Amino acid sequence: MPLIDMPLQELRVYGGRNPRPPDFDAYWDRGLAELDATNPQPELTPHQSPARFAECFDLWFTSVGGARIHAQYVRPRSAEAHPAVLKFHGYSGNAGDWFSQLPWAAQGIATAALDVRGQGGLSEDVGGVRGTTLRGHIIRGLGGDPDQLLFRQIFLDTVQLARVLMTFPEIDPRRVGATGASQGGGLTLACAALEPRIVRAAPVYPFLCDYQRVWEMDLAVDAYEELTYYFKRFDPTHAREQETFTQLGYIDVQHLAARITANVLMTTALMDTVCPPSSQFAAYNKIQSAKDMVLYPDFGHEDLPDSEDRIFEYLSEL
Repeated sequence: MPLIDMPLQELRVYGGRNPRPPDFDAYWDRGLAELDATNPQPELTPHQSPARFAECFDLWFTSVGGARIHAQYVRPRSAEAHPAVLKFHGYSGNAGDWFSQLPWAAQGIATAALDVRGQGGLSEDVGGVRGTTLRGHIIRGLGGDPDQLLFRQIFLDTVQLARVLMTFPEIDPRRVGATGASQGGGLTLACAALEPRIVRAAPVYPFLCDYQRVWEMDLAVDAYEELTYYFKRFDPTHAREQETFTQLGYIDVQHLAARITANVLMTTALMDTVCPPSSQFAAYNKIQSAKDMVLYPDFGHEDLPDSEDRIFEYLSEL
């Protein structure tokens, strides 16, 4: 098999490259305390659907910074308490078609599919403008107060969504899982790290891991291209390189991974040049809970045969 990264035996012990800020735990404890003080004010609006076995709703709630965040919420019509799955989309995308939530409802599982703030869906980005800002989310806030990093707010949005869902009487809070690919994979891990009641997580080639490794592999293109823009525009001689990567460490999922208590099923493609395998292993190797990884040796950042079936089976065990 050709290699675009380390040999597999090295990946299995790789510990990550991006620095971990010394006050990392205090940073996230402070973020969760801010979330504790934020009244979510959830609002459900029925969404018309021909599905006979499910009810569909636009779910709105308030998260940090006062942003109103949107998710598609679909629940089975049956009366008993259901398990639930949180779904997170890829970078710049949205929650997708409502149809994609219906197989879960047919299985007796409720879903809440988040629209990440400021990207392709309906959620607000209140960092100066309302509506979409689309690109540049990794570097938003770099060089200033780390509490203003945009992905800090996005990670906390995933937690607020989980908390809101767990208050619904039709949801069994002991049976909540999460899944997503790329950005959605990173958010799956972040949510499971910051909301310990998540019991199963199924990330696929997670984004937002080990930024310095991605940079040093010359893969700051595609999803990570804003790292290149940042240095070219704001630090062309790399005088603040160490400071920059240390600050990015606050929103590096690998450093959150040790907090995860959920069972984890990760899917990784070994020819991935968008989210390189070593960046994903940096997070996976730090997970202390029960975990497994499915490898696709010949695939990159693309559709992976059988992966959705496997995740559906895994999360159906909820």
